[in-house]
Amino acid sequence: MNFELPDTTRMIRDTVREFTKRELMPLESMVIRREAERGMRDDPLLPPEVEHELTEKARAIGLWGIDVPEEFGGQAFGMLAKCVVTEQLKHSIVHFVPPPDSPNLYLLKEQCKGAQIDKYLMPYVRGEKKSCIALSEEGAGSDAAGIRTKAERVNGKWVINGAKMWISNARRSHFMIVVAVTDASKGSRGGMTAFLVDRETPGVSIPTSYPMIGEYHPYQVFFDNVELDDGQVLGEVGNAFVPITNRLGVRRLDIASRCLGLAERCLEMMIEQANTRKTFGSLLADRQAIQWMIADSWQELEMVRLQVYQLAWKIDNGAKDFRRDGSMVKVQATELIGRVADRAIQLFGGMGLSKELPLEYIARSARVLRIVEGPSEVHRWVIARDLLKNGLPER
Repeated sequence: MNFELPDTTRMIRDTVREFTKRELMPLESMVIRREAERGMRDDPLLPPEVEHELTEKARAIGLWGIDVPEEFGGQAFGMLAKCVVTEQLKHSIVHFVPPPDSPNLYLLKEQCKGAQIDKYLMPYVRGEKKSCIALSEEGAGSDAAGIRTKAERVNGKWVINGAKMWISNARRSHFMIVVAVTDASKGSRGGMTAFLVDRETPGVSIPTSYPMIGEYHPYQVFFDNVELDDGQVLGEVGNAFVPITNRLGVRRLDIASRCLGLAERCLEMMIEQANTRKTFGSLLADRQAIQWMIADSWQELEMVRLQVYQLAWKIDNGAKDFRRDGSMVKVQATELIGRVADRAIQLFGGMGLSKELPLEYIARSARVLRIVEGPSEVHRWVIARDLLKNGLPER
């Protein structure tokens, strides 16, 4: 087993690291201020003109289409490279992701067919269109199989009725991937279908948003007799559940990569502070309590990084069902960043709680990650259920 990153991936890592230091970190004070000032509004933390400028700079240095297949104009470096890129970008609290976003890309490239490729996939790959996934509902968050939004055949059309909630980026997306029940008797075993729905389609409305801590600000989306033709079906009728759950696995891998970057940023700050800050005549670095904080953070960070890279490697090598591994990295990484951010704040004391540093922002944003894309408790249940049913995997 070779634990070395490929040369190309290391080169990308170094490029992104410099991009983050040069372009993203100087914007952190603006992000902290905008997040504090927006209150109940849904103003983006990055102004659109700043995001556009960052996007063009990223494109100019090759940070584009990292995991997009070559036949779609991408660089085809794979999921491991994308995880490394995300990890480096999240050394900063500035939420910037060079298009396209991996989870929906993974689903679209696997499921788009015919005219959908030119209408949705290719503009998404080129960064011309943004997308979101409309899955969660009231009473059907972690239990995706419990959704109630229906799509029925009426006069040769699909007609969708229902409501979704906690939908990130709904107002800023050009189209949505909407999951609806097409056969209630089958449920998740053949009765759920995904649809590509343009945001401006008659009957689609986004009246409500949910102010939350950190960068998240999701929405409620209503579907009132939304008519679609067969060309809007993504994949096969009735067979949305497994592709969607694998897409969620990719998102969980993405979240885990973000947590790695944020945790390493916290640890870097802890080490610098410990080596410069004196109390009662001695450096913090000389105190055993501080040494243990740093030692524990580093060990935990390295263990989770191995898990994340291994799952990315599996996907790059053709893994088709990685729900259990996705749950594993989601639990371990989101709980890791919570612990490390808390230690960092404790080490910095009062300054760690202030908006002069990014630590309090990281701690609040990190708390969200233990709930979105499935809470830790549900993922532990998924892992245990799989092991109890199938036994330990072969090594």
